[in-house]
Amino acid sequence: MSLKARITEDMKAAMRAGEKERLGVIRLVTAAIKQREVDERITLDDSQVLSVVEKMIKQGRESLAQFQAGNRSDLADKQTAELALLQGYLPAAMNDAELETLIADAITASQATGIKDMGKVMAFIKARAQGRADMAAVGAKIKAKLGG
Repeated sequence: MSLKARITEDMKAAMRAGEKERLGVIRLVTAAIKQREVDERITLDDSQVLSVVEKMIKQGRESLAQFQAGNRSDLADKQTAELALLQGYLPAAMNDAELETLIADAITASQATGIKDMGKVMAFIKARAQGRADMAAVGAKIKAKLGG
């Protein structure tokens, strides 16, 4: 089952169960997917749907930080629940050992010698770790390995 189909099935299940908060979040995801499909005139595949979900998670984290800074615990709690639901659509996260191996393989495969080759290494890793690792943290690890 594709990720898009899974989201649709989850929406139907939330409707049947009367879970209004969960249904609202799933509808937001569905709307974001449809918006991108209409804008680009394409049908999104799993990797593209995953990128939409990742973007929503990133925006949610930024909102959560703002709510916490503004002492709005009610909104922060709601945002935390939404993030938990969205993260359920991401594949299982990579552990540190897998990530270190992937970074080493990427450096070898792209023949990176210094910080100027970081883009090549990131492109290699992004294709293999999309949704399974925080790319900002991966970028910092690559920078450290390349001597940046």
